[in-house]
Amino acid sequence: MLDRPLLSVPDAALEDLRARLRAARLPRAWPGVAPWAAGTEPAELRRLVTYWAEGFDWRAREAELNALPSHFADIDGTPVHYLRFDAERADALPLVLTHGWPSSVLELVPLARRLAEPTRHGGEPRDAFTVIVPSLPGYAFSPPRPAPGGPQQTHEVWHRLMREHLGFARYGAHGGDLGAGITARLAEAYPEEVTGIHVLAVPAPAEPRDLDAEERAYLDEVARWQRSEGGYQHEQSTRPLTLSPALADSPAGLLAWLVEKYRAWTDGGGGPGAGLSDDYVLTQASLYWFTDTISTSFLPYWEYDQGLTRRVTRAPVPAGVAVFPADLTRPPRRWAERTLDVARYTVMPRGGHFAAWEEPELLAEDLRAFFRERRGTAAS
Repeated sequence: MLDRPLLSVPDAALEDLRARLRAARLPRAWPGVAPWAAGTEPAELRRLVTYWAEGFDWRAREAELNALPSHFADIDGTPVHYLRFDAERADALPLVLTHGWPSSVLELVPLARRLAEPTRHGGEPRDAFTVIVPSLPGYAFSPPRPAPGGPQQTHEVWHRLMREHLGFARYGAHGGDLGAGITARLAEAYPEEVTGIHVLAVPAPAEPRDLDAEERAYLDEVARWQRSEGGYQHEQSTRPLTLSPALADSPAGLLAWLVEKYRAWTDGGGGPGAGLSDDYVLTQASLYWFTDTISTSFLPYWEYDQGLTRRVTRAPVPAGVAVFPADLTRPPRRWAERTLDVARYTVMPRGGHFAAWEEPELLAEDLRAFFRERRGTAAS
């Protein structure tokens, strides 16, 4: 554990945030346009901005964050923040969980607790994991890597964290969104050490051929999503430094950029999201704000667009795929099998893009079931 608080926001910084929120110039609603049809709804944004300035208890959320089991590792001079949840049994399989955007390690905490201590959540001791949850480089508590691209990509940092710093001989990996790509790259690069992977998204094959009807329908769905929802991705991939100053300077603008995704990508809609409370959304927004990392959180998008990120050809370890109905896309099994060795494929009854927070029990049980056949001792 750290011998100092992970995060200690000065009173002056907290008051500056509140002053900016109180002085925010918010847009008026467009006449004749349905709520949310053109982006973040002005009335909802005004409500959340007011609550962020006047009612949101940051100090309580800060104390909760500081109570998490935080650690830092030094990987070639770059500090990497991670949470460690020790298993309730000594010979448990280590498992690294990787978050995505717009998120932080906070999203994975309910899942990590269920995986580390299954008997406290209706499970069995045999299903316990030692869970490691790193902060992505440039997200809240981990600084960006020294330079874009290069040989030391994030999956390489994760492997060194697990093997050299923590001493695990073999381990499993799970991720969604950006974390799914990192997880697949781990498996492709280190098939001897990675005993299995579990993902919520799958890498696209380089030149898919002989598509069946289900795959063609899936690609049509992806194309529709890109036209209607993909503007953020295009901007973050191509001109992120043009967007960044507005979001780094205006907390209301930052919140508008985030809250539309929290609403659209969760199951059920309504408010920020059916599974995401106001306090959760504002805690995530506050983390981006106080650590000034919204700009660096765009780096993975730009790196991928620039061809600086390693593409996955084939990850030759057993893979579990969980498809949640309100996630961004829902790849069919045959599509996943083009790049992954799919051993388990689960269509979930509910949940969205932030499944580890929305439906941690569903996700934990699928992870337990997948890894039961792939466990072995792994000393640390």
